[in-house]
Amino acid sequence: MSDDDADAGGGGGIKKRSRSSPDDRPIIITGPQDADYPYIPLLGNDDLALLILARLPLSDHPSLRLVSRRHRRLVSSGALYPLRRSLGLRGDPSVFLLAGGEPRWRSFDPRSRAPPRVLPVLPSDTCFASGDKESICAGTHLLVFGKEIGGLAVWRYELVPDRWARGPAMADPRCLFGSANCGSFACIAGGIGEGPRLEVLNSVEMYCPETRSWTSLPRMMKRRKLCSGCFMDGRFYVIGGKDEHDRHLTCGEFFDFRRNVWTLVRDMIKDAQSAITIATSRSPPLLAVVDDELYKLEAETNLLKVYLKEGNCWRELGRVPVWADRSRGWGVAFKSLGDELLVMGSSMDGGGMVICTCKPDLVSGVLDWRVLGNGVGRREGPFVFNCSVMIA
Repeated sequence: MSDDDADAGGGGGIKKRSRSSPDDRPIIITGPQDADYPYIPLLGNDDLALLILARLPLSDHPSLRLVSRRHRRLVSSGALYPLRRSLGLRGDPSVFLLAGGEPRWRSFDPRSRAPPRVLPVLPSDTCFASGDKESICAGTHLLVFGKEIGGLAVWRYELVPDRWARGPAMADPRCLFGSANCGSFACIAGGIGEGPRLEVLNSVEMYCPETRSWTSLPRMMKRRKLCSGCFMDGRFYVIGGKDEHDRHLTCGEFFDFRRNVWTLVRDMIKDAQSAITIATSRSPPLLAVVDDELYKLEAETNLLKVYLKEGNCWRELGRVPVWADRSRGWGVAFKSLGDELLVMGSSMDGGGMVICTCKPDLVSGVLDWRVLGNGVGRREGPFVFNCSVMIA
């Protein structure tokens, strides 16, 4: 046995022969060992420990809770996330998913082999649980919007401390809106308001996870429902949808946070939308932004396209490995996954759900789709009800 090998010790302790000390006398550590390892100088201070833990992927945090009581306390304190932001660290994206056949939300890291994590039961009423829902992530919060027996409601899942809470309610409760994760906050625009009139809205609200509150922003230039939102070049875009007269909108508009104004972009999606005649059941535009480039999954053709800002037109890149036209875009998740695109939906061979990522090469136009798996749940069907990506 070498000097680095461990020997099982008697007397209720552990004996280990380490490398020799400078005076050639072996160092022997005996006695019971505390799982919190208080003798390690580097972790003897909470500030130092947090600096180390902050650099580990978010997917490792559930495991860190099991290391020791001290690790669990540090990870559960919520101090890691503002520290990561102050250090300029971007976390690995976590996908929050509610799919067909699964009664509860799951979260998973597509780039990790770690198994998906089942979230606590959302304590809503049966109307909310069984009805249509919409979702968006902001910071370490997942917001889920739907209708309860008493009206439109918002539920909030907090990564720390791993639980659901009600609200906060928006100033203008709504559904079928456009939304986007805008860094440390989220924006929601348009949609259909609450009440018998079912008014199509142009109001906009911003959610701040630190204060758990909504702030009203200037109204859009157009009233929109069934629209899509995205965050590109530091601006909040709202694109497509239908107006108060149920007419399809081919224009988009963006909100400039510095100037506090909206700017209209005419015919932003004219090539895809103008040819549609059965649009009453079509999903909102499937849009995602990677490296400030806007991509669209055209559900009617299963084609991936990139938006050319200078020409206000779209360039075709190729097909996606999901059957998006099967249900006119519904049940498909098309999201930004950090520096990649993420698509989830029914596989082309009808074998259930497929999960793929791709980082398009805009110079060569090559699409190299990487299949990550065929579902993340045991009873999961190919239809995605809700999907949001959290980068904390």
